[in-house]
Amino acid sequence: MSARRSGLQKEVLSLYRRALRMANSKPPAARPKFMLFVRYTFRTQAAAISSRDVSAIEHLLRRGKRQVEVYEDSKVCDCWVSAEMLQWAEREKRQRAEGTEPSA
Repeated sequence: MSARRSGLQKEVLSLYRRALRMANSKPPAARPKFMLFVRYTFRTQAAAISSRDVSAIEHLLRRGKRQVEVYEDSKVCDCWVSAEMLQWAEREKRQRAEGTEPSA
C-alpha cells in the first residue's frame, strides 16, 4: 500500500522525474554530469529546508521548473559539475557500499 502524498509532494516528485528525463535526453557523455547535478541539487535543497516550510518549497519548485526548462533545450549539451558535487557523489557511493544511509 503506497503512502498518500500531498499536492506539494506530488509536484516535487513530478519535477524530479522531469529533471531525470531531461538528463536522460542529453548526449551519453554528458548524462552522468546531468544526473549528478539533478541528484545533488535535490538532495542538498531538501536537506536545507524544513518539510513544513511550504513557501520555501514552492519557491524552490518555481526556480527548479525554470532551471529544468533551460536545461531541456536541445542546444544545452553539457553542464558544469563542481568539486563539491563530485565529493558528495563519492561520499554517497561509499555510504551506500557500507550500507549506511547517505546524507546531504
